[in-house]
Amino acid sequence: MNNREPVTVRSRVITVWRVSLLFLFWHTVKVLVWIRERVRIPRWLGSDSREVAVRLWTLAWLTFVWVLLWGTISWANIIGGLVLAIAIVTLLPLPRVPVEGRIHPIAVAVILGRLIVDFFVSSAQVAWAAVRPGKPPLGAVIRVRVAIKSDMVLTLAVDYLNLVPGTMVLDIDHRRRILYIHVFDVRTEKKVQAFYDQVAFVERSFIRAFERDSEWHPSPYHGIDDDYYHRVHEIGRAETETAVPVVYTNRQSGDPGDGSGR
Repeated sequence: MNNREPVTVRSRVITVWRVSLLFLFWHTVKVLVWIRERVRIPRWLGSDSREVAVRLWTLAWLTFVWVLLWGTISWANIIGGLVLAIAIVTLLPLPRVPVEGRIHPIAVAVILGRLIVDFFVSSAQVAWAAVRPGKPPLGAVIRVRVAIKSDMVLTLAVDYLNLVPGTMVLDIDHRRRILYIHVFDVRTEKKVQAFYDQVAFVERSFIRAFERDSEWHPSPYHGIDDDYYHRVHEIGRAETETAVPVVYTNRQSGDPGDGSGR
């Protein structure tokens, strides 16, 4: 009898704990649903939760900068910075940037780690090319098509390429998602292939970090043609437009001489 009592008390405590959690969860969901149905988000904050998150981040960042400018953390500076941030966002709004995916911190960390590695490796290669004897490096402008759909993510990918020494994005065809990139040294097939591998890695990494198919949420402000769907493994299709002045073609597409880049 004494052995059964602790078991019975323990089972009752576990049951009460589970029922309490279920009760709390159920009423929390009801409150969230009630808030979502009756509370309207101000238009200047955005049209959905993702845009609201970006706006709130902007307000927090502007407030943080204001506190840094004053050099003292106080409620007066925080409230003053928040008021000023709301005034800036309301009176001087920036163009709306669609937020159409989700951030995956691990994938972002991989991108940052690879950026640091590429930065040092490319810096060493450029430095060696500048001091070594022999002919100067042969540069070229190569046209590359990427499968990134979001303007924000495309901007981040372009910034990544611009930060790595040896590559510089000169022009962007917004509608067709084509980048014109100046490459520092393309004297050998190996260097050209290394460039394509680098762009392919950047493309896949940014898609994994921000634009996974299962989480893609098109914004009403998305301005890209519907014909350009996200197909990571179908980027090598040949272009049909007239010739564009590029030096090397896509070694991956199997169409040498089409001048299509990727």
